[in-house]
Amino acid sequence: MGSEKKGTMMSELDFTKAQLLFFYIIILLSLDVLNPVKILLATLRAMGFLAIQPWHIASLAVFFMVYTFLMNLRPLLYFGAKVFFHSILSIFFNDIQVVGRENIPSHGPVIFTSNHANQFMDGLMIMCTCQRIISYIVAEKSWKRPIVGHLAWCMGGVPVKRPQDSAMKGIGSITIDVNDIAALAEELSDVTIKVVGMDTKFTSQVKVGDKIRLTNTALGIKVSSVESDNSLSLKIDEGFRDILSSQPFPEHVSFDILPYVDQKDVYKSVLEKLASGGTLGIFPEGGSHDRTDLLPLKAGVAIIAYSALEKDGINVPIVPVGLNYFRAHRFRGKATVEFGSPTYIDPAKLKDYKNGGASKRRVCNELLGRIENSMRSVIVSVPDYETLQMIHAARRLYRQDGANQTAEERQDMGRRFAEGYKRMLLQVNGDPPEEWLNLQGRLLAYQKELNELGIRDYQVVGLDHEEVEIGSEELGHTKADTVLHRMNVMGHIFHLLFVIFLAALPALLLNLPVGLASRIYSNRRRKVALAASKVKVKGYDVMLSERVIACIVLVPCLWLMYGLLLYFFTSLDGPSLACCFTCFPVFSYWSIMATESGMVDVKDLRPYVMRMIPSARRRLASLPATRRALQKDLRAMIRKIGPSLGDIYYEKELNWQKIQMETRAASMESIEYTPKKNDELKKDD
Repeated sequence: MGSEKKGTMMSELDFTKAQLLFFYIIILLSLDVLNPVKILLATLRAMGFLAIQPWHIASLAVFFMVYTFLMNLRPLLYFGAKVFFHSILSIFFNDIQVVGRENIPSHGPVIFTSNHANQFMDGLMIMCTCQRIISYIVAEKSWKRPIVGHLAWCMGGVPVKRPQDSAMKGIGSITIDVNDIAALAEELSDVTIKVVGMDTKFTSQVKVGDKIRLTNTALGIKVSSVESDNSLSLKIDEGFRDILSSQPFPEHVSFDILPYVDQKDVYKSVLEKLASGGTLGIFPEGGSHDRTDLLPLKAGVAIIAYSALEKDGINVPIVPVGLNYFRAHRFRGKATVEFGSPTYIDPAKLKDYKNGGASKRRVCNELLGRIENSMRSVIVSVPDYETLQMIHAARRLYRQDGANQTAEERQDMGRRFAEGYKRMLLQVNGDPPEEWLNLQGRLLAYQKELNELGIRDYQVVGLDHEEVEIGSEELGHTKADTVLHRMNVMGHIFHLLFVIFLAALPALLLNLPVGLASRIYSNRRRKVALAASKVKVKGYDVMLSERVIACIVLVPCLWLMYGLLLYFFTSLDGPSLACCFTCFPVFSYWSIMATESGMVDVKDLRPYVMRMIPSARRRLASLPATRRALQKDLRAMIRKIGPSLGDIYYEKELNWQKIQMETRAASMESIEYTPKKNDELKKDD
């Protein structure tokens, strides 16, 4: 893509656009009788230069415009793609907020590392909220897809072939001696472990350097040697012991083979880009998923960073990007993009990297650990979706009612609850007291009740100030109160119907066909992706991306079809047809906004309608009291256990990378302590 002038995308594009604008003005002035170019031509003719015509100057300007465009093709394509994707995000997301832009270096090479929760939308989200030009490493599988590959090329993406995309099913089954796995606890440097196969064909299926992926795991373990059709050795690095321990050995299990892929050309390309001052975007988890925590990071980002320091002497800042979605797979969801503080390599460890072998793996793993901590510092990571629901419910109840929080404050409070929850579990060794479990159950039950009634937490506060038992004389309500209340409900209903009527016609004609088709298509793609993945839970991470791709294709096709119908079945003239066709995008976007306004009214109206149903009325009436009791007990619990959480409870400003490192260290100590304690108990027995 070339080096960046002054380090930012806009400075380079402003220069290019100024040149294009200059030559464009020359063309316009050349065809206008009152412009300076005509005056110049008249002067030249008076001097005897009769052969020069206006179209000569215009042709020369066109030539220079084409030349300028071709010389700056990639930056212009990037700019055009960014404008296009801005419009896409404004349609498919209701709100996108950005936190921490000041952490992005304004010039020089940068590596952006992000969690990968929403497939292709993740790259677009970062691209449209960052002022730097970012070249993403794109899976070759995606690069070869129509539309996706073309857009990735426009964005200056770098295709990379992933081993998992070429995975093949291993013949037969394998097992490993459990005593060999137990022995791994003593040493994890340059260790190999023997694999015994049953009905396998290792010599024809497996090569040295390939990886073996065991059942229900995402990571592959490198093959160090192949002895026979039924015997091979695996090279065990740090972190793989847990994978082996999770398998039902000595029983035989199925396996996949991940072929070795030479990435030298990819590394060469990205290092040249970084050396020229460009920026690189990487998803270190390797693939998108819909889990609530990070997957183990791939070593590629660490190797790239160390290689840049070794080859070009550049200590590239590694900036973490947290993509936090709310209703990520649904239309008109919300997102918060957070840029964290950069991570740098310790130059003193470059010598260990150059030594190769175990020392190289050690420093790469150390850097990966710091990158992982930095990535966790910009997301809210929890073990599972139920815990995430509980964290969100606790955050909403803990804050002051009616207080407007910024995106940064919401992120900070969410992380405090998430990290505090993890630390509390560590303090009680995973066995929380009954008081805590009871509060947790009540929080989840409260959230479930809201979901069943179809209302939001902020609406419960309003219920406390409304007449729930309409017409009840015991509560002091008169018949006049009841009539006025029902008139208010009817007013809301008429307003809703009016908004829906305004949005109905363009929405039905321009949006509904595409919306239904894209929904069916995205759900089918979700099922395919889920069946092919080892890490996805429900495959929701691919749905929105697939809907966007479908809409990019179907929307223009629908407009074209309507244009042809107008052309063949109406008597409209050319200008009228052009006007209608031009208005399609405007009507389509307007109908989306109007429909969303109607949906907001539906959500606000729902509590009023539900109060007319006797059973729901009683449930609604009890919610404010339930909420107040939960708020009181939650705040009391936090005051009780908060001091034991240290900085998370006391400090206003936190270094989240440091917090993540402390939590991770405490977790590792707990893991090491538990087996030792179990061994001691066995000895006592």
